[in-house]
Amino acid sequence: MISDAILQETIRRVQEQATWQSPDIVAAGVRQVAERWRIDSDGGEDGFTRFCKTHFCKDADDHQLVMDRFFAHMEALQGRFHQVYRDFNRRLHVETGPLHPIDQLFADFDVHAHLHDDFFATKLAFVVLLNVPLASLAEKEAAGTSWSRRRWAELRLAEQFRNRVGAEVLQGRTAAYTRAEDYVYHYNLYMHNLLDETGERLFDPEVRLISHWGLRDALKARYADPAGLPAQRLIHRVMERIVTQEIPREIINSREFDWNPFSNELYRHGERRERVPESPTYRRYRELQRVFHAERALDPFFGDAPSLIDRRFRHDREIAEADVETILKTVLEAPVLKEIAAVIRGRLGRELEPFDIWYAGFRSAGRLGERELDAAARKRFPTLDAFQENLAAVLTELGFTPDKAAYLQSRIAVDPARGAGHALPGGMRGDLAHLRTRVPDGGMDYQGFNTAMHELGHSVEQVFTVNDVDHYPLRQVPNTAFTEAFAFVFQERDLAVLGLADSDRESHDLRMMNEMWQAMEIAGVALLDLNIWRWMYRHAEADSQLVKQAVVEMARTIWNRYFAPVLGVRDAAILAIYSHLVFCGMYTPDYALGHVIAFQLEDYLRERNLGTEMERMCRLGRLAPQVWMREAVGSPVSAEPLIGAAEAAVARFRGGA
Repeated sequence: MISDAILQETIRRVQEQATWQSPDIVAAGVRQVAERWRIDSDGGEDGFTRFCKTHFCKDADDHQLVMDRFFAHMEALQGRFHQVYRDFNRRLHVETGPLHPIDQLFADFDVHAHLHDDFFATKLAFVVLLNVPLASLAEKEAAGTSWSRRRWAELRLAEQFRNRVGAEVLQGRTAAYTRAEDYVYHYNLYMHNLLDETGERLFDPEVRLISHWGLRDALKARYADPAGLPAQRLIHRVMERIVTQEIPREIINSREFDWNPFSNELYRHGERRERVPESPTYRRYRELQRVFHAERALDPFFGDAPSLIDRRFRHDREIAEADVETILKTVLEAPVLKEIAAVIRGRLGRELEPFDIWYAGFRSAGRLGERELDAAARKRFPTLDAFQENLAAVLTELGFTPDKAAYLQSRIAVDPARGAGHALPGGMRGDLAHLRTRVPDGGMDYQGFNTAMHELGHSVEQVFTVNDVDHYPLRQVPNTAFTEAFAFVFQERDLAVLGLADSDRESHDLRMMNEMWQAMEIAGVALLDLNIWRWMYRHAEADSQLVKQAVVEMARTIWNRYFAPVLGVRDAAILAIYSHLVFCGMYTPDYALGHVIAFQLEDYLRERNLGTEMERMCRLGRLAPQVWMREAVGSPVSAEPLIGAAEAAVARFRGGA
């Protein structure tokens, strides 16, 4: 710790020689270095003073030269490290055949772990912190609109060194997330082996679904089937057994046994067998615990954000926790949800059940059969290679010019996902974005295509925000919610690409109701995610059984508070089925925000060209969220436009307008 006397003397001496810069900025930079300087390893107090005098930029030209060096070298370094990460994780993320134990060890290797330490050890990090003052979220939102893009880029560079975390701690976090990810990506059920209440099989032999994505999407597809209700109830019961960890471990990733999730009875060759729960230590929640403890190990290094909750909101999302929670509750408490539920109830001709949070009948996809949708997807894209080859055509249909569509296609690689699907950006200009979706043995189906459209939205954003942003530290969008918003915009156009979309007024109103219903569902999951992490921080020593009990209880409490009044059924735990709760470290609030932002983007794009406007928005780069929104669409993040559009749609649909 630098003594106050040495600190003040150093500030005075640097201010005397750096008269080109304001005294406050000089003082802020010296303090930032002092807060992170380690007396025993960085050079003592004399070394601290010498460093500050030597490395505070002598004038504005010197400052620009130093920052330009950092911009260029950080792109070269981080871009290539990202390529190594992608290569080391490829076999876990991409379907390349059977995994070998060595693949997990390579995935556990964090290529970035020592990078942070090395930047401080070489004092490069201190050079940035000395010359670029950090800013609070309040400062960004109040003054950010007047900052130059250069100021934003320098701030984003400095924020990379905001905290000094040890390499072993970062490596431990990577290992925890990788193992949780591996658990999730290999959680498959062979649906032909599942029996309904009467002992009947409801799925074809080749159907293998991953939890939760595949289960959810198969449930949604059954709304187009007049006889689909038994399958939906079966899937719902499976989900509940997964959440409570009552599912037999013998049924996971295996065709060897049959299972009745209603009675929880296990059979082999028609004979009842003794079952063993997935894990006596509740593995689903043990993986979540490992992620929690790995993140908790980082807490002491973040004085301004001493929990993952703080880091997610203050550093990653840059939207205050209270503001995000207000948005979630505004969605969940919207009176229009009861009206939408009444519309759904009328269309289904029955009382609603918990799984109806995924009602898909508002979209054309919900009115078409699963086989019809699969056939349409396979006709247009019989293989994953066909999707890759036709990317430019798809993008042209979405509104991009032929030249821009070809440019985007040349920078997106399509891979078969081992998990449900994801998008991985390039790490530097010229590097490819990787779009990954799951394709069954028989070729592209609608689920794979729908996922591919979602990931295409991510990938297009990633191409623009890595290759076409003016300063490398400004690459990407403000936070994950924004890339999810672009993904939702593309996913919403999946049927149009297949030539199956409706465009009349009633279809528009149904789509608005669908947007609101989807926002409700994911807002509940996001609120649960937030409450889970709050609970874990209050009960840091709880074992996996207590974590499981708490998660199930919180899921039911949120359900009873917000969903039961809408759907008319109590005590469901289905919100806890999301795999993201296990392996993503409080990610789902970004999905909820993504739906809200996606609607605002869609509303803005209604009379504009998607291709032109998306490129303009993406070129803004990683500004603060509210600053970005004002420049992109002219208004801050808010749920009110979505709620208002849903209210108007319901009124027209029910004859109220």
